[in-house]
Amino acid sequence: MRLSFADPRAEAAKDVWELDVFGFGGRLSFAAITQPWLREAAKRWAADELPRHRGGAGAVMRGTVASVTRLSEFLRAARQDNGSQPALLARADIESFLHRLAYLTSAGACSPAQRTKICRDVRRVLARIRVLGLTRPGGVAAGLGDDFALAYGDIPAEPERPEPGRDLPAEIQRQLCAQLPLLEQAPSGREIRCAVELLTDTGRRPAEILRLRWDCLAYDPDGSPVLVYDNHKRQRQGRRLPISHATAKVITVQQQHVRERFPATPAADLVLLPSPVANPAGRRTISGGTLDLRHRSWISELPPLLTGDGTEFSKAKIVPYCYRHTYAQRHADAGVPIDVLRELMDHKIMDTTKGYYRVGEARRREAVDKVTAMQFDRHGHRVWRDARALLESGHARYGVGEVAVPYGTCAEPSNVQAGGGACPVRFRCAGCDHFRTDVSHLPDLTTYLDDLLRTRERLAAAIDGLDEWARADATPAEEEITRIRRLISRIKADITQLSETERAQIDEAVTVVRRHRATHAVSLGIPGIGAPPPLSHQTKALA
Repeated sequence: MRLSFADPRAEAAKDVWELDVFGFGGRLSFAAITQPWLREAAKRWAADELPRHRGGAGAVMRGTVASVTRLSEFLRAARQDNGSQPALLARADIESFLHRLAYLTSAGACSPAQRTKICRDVRRVLARIRVLGLTRPGGVAAGLGDDFALAYGDIPAEPERPEPGRDLPAEIQRQLCAQLPLLEQAPSGREIRCAVELLTDTGRRPAEILRLRWDCLAYDPDGSPVLVYDNHKRQRQGRRLPISHATAKVITVQQQHVRERFPATPAADLVLLPSPVANPAGRRTISGGTLDLRHRSWISELPPLLTGDGTEFSKAKIVPYCYRHTYAQRHADAGVPIDVLRELMDHKIMDTTKGYYRVGEARRREAVDKVTAMQFDRHGHRVWRDARALLESGHARYGVGEVAVPYGTCAEPSNVQAGGGACPVRFRCAGCDHFRTDVSHLPDLTTYLDDLLRTRERLAAAIDGLDEWARADATPAEEEITRIRRLISRIKADITQLSETERAQIDEAVTVVRRHRATHAVSLGIPGIGAPPPLSHQTKALA
C-alpha cells in the first residue's frame, strides 16, 4: 500500500530508494557516500540513468553506486576536508585515487576486473554529472574542476578471460543427465527438471527459459519443432530456435502438467514453468533465485563427478548458465559453421561466437603433449623428446598451424621457414630423415596406403595406349609402400601396448589435435583423399 502511493520524485530525494517505485526490484542506497555534493550528484545521475534500463537494472545501478562509494571512501581518508569541497578537488586527487586502486589490486584486496570496473563507472558518472549541469554555479557540485575526471587512458585494460571456456566436459554432462530424476524429489522439482533439460538442449539463457510462455512450442511447415522465446538481453522478441523432437516432447509433457494444474486459466495467460507459491492462476513463473537454489542443492547432493582421466570435477563450476556455454561448444566442436552457430546462439557480435571455436589452451597443450609423446621418424622408430623442452616449440607450432608436409611435420629448417614449400622431394616425405609423424596422422597414413595399393593395382592392369616408362613412373614405388606399411604397423603396435584408459586419453587428444589442425588447415597442393575413419574405431578394434 505504501508503494502504491509513492511518488518517484519524492523517492529520488531519499538516501535509500525503493526501486519498485521506478519499476525495478530491490533497493538502491546512497547512504555510504559521505560527501553531500557527491551523494546528491550520484542520486541525480541515478534518476537520469534508470529510465534507460530494462529488467535487472537494480544490480547494475547498485554496482555503479558501489564504485562511486569507493571514490567517496578514498576522499574521506586522503583529504583533510574529507572531500566535502568540490571546488578544491583537482587532477592530483584523481591520480592518488588511481594509485590507491593499483595498490589494492597488487595487495589482493581488489581484483583486476573490479579495478577496471570501478574506474569505468567513476569516469562515466563524473562525465554525466557535468552533462547534467550539476557543476555549474548553483548546482550540487558547483565549482568541481574539469580536471577532476578520468580520461579514457586512465582505465586499466580489462583482463582477458582464461581458457578453456566455461563449458562442461561431455562426460560430466552425461553424468548430470543420468541424475536428472533426483531433481523431482524437491519442491517444484518437475519445473526445475524441465528447466535444466531445456537449458541443456537449447542453450538459452536461464532468464529466457524461465520466462517461456505455455505456447512456446511451434512447428515449421515441414513439421520440425521450434522453440519460440524472447531474447530479453537484446530485446528481440519471438525468436525461433530449431529443436529436436525429444526436446519438443519435454515441452509437451510440461504443457499437459500445467494445463491440468490450472484448468481455468486461458492457455495464452499461462507460463511453462509456473511458480509453486503465490501463483493461483499460473501466470507467475519460478524465479531465477529459486532455480539457482534448487540447482545448487541438486548438484551438491550428487556423488563425485569424474572426468575421463578419473579426476574429480569441481561442482562449484556447474551453474545454470554453463549449459549455454556447453551447448555452444558442443556445436562448435561438431563443426557447425560459425554463421549458423551465431544464429543458433542469437549473438549480436560474431566475435562472441568465434570464442567457441578456439580450443582451450590447457586442453590443447595437454593434447599436444599426449600426441607428440607418440611421435615416430620415417623408419617407425619412436622419437623420445622431453615434454618440458617440447612445451613452447611444440605448442607454438600447433598454435599457428603445422608445416605444410603430408601426413606429419618437417624438421628441416629451410623448409620450415618456407612453410613446407622449399623441399626438392616434395610429397615424398616418407623417404626423408627430417620427416616426423605421430598417432594423430594414423587415419591419414592408413588412407594414403590404401590409395597407393589401389593405384598400383589399377596401373598393373592392361591399359591400352600407355608406354611402359609412363606406367613405371606413375606406379607407386614398392619402397614407399613398404615404408608406409611399416610405419603404420609400428604406430598400431605402440597403441596396443597402452591400457584401455590410456587409449581413451589418446583418442580424446587426437580428436582435439585434428580439430585444431582442420581449423588451421594449410593447402599442400596434393590430391585430396577420402575422409579418414575416427581413430577411436581403430584403437577399439586393436583392443
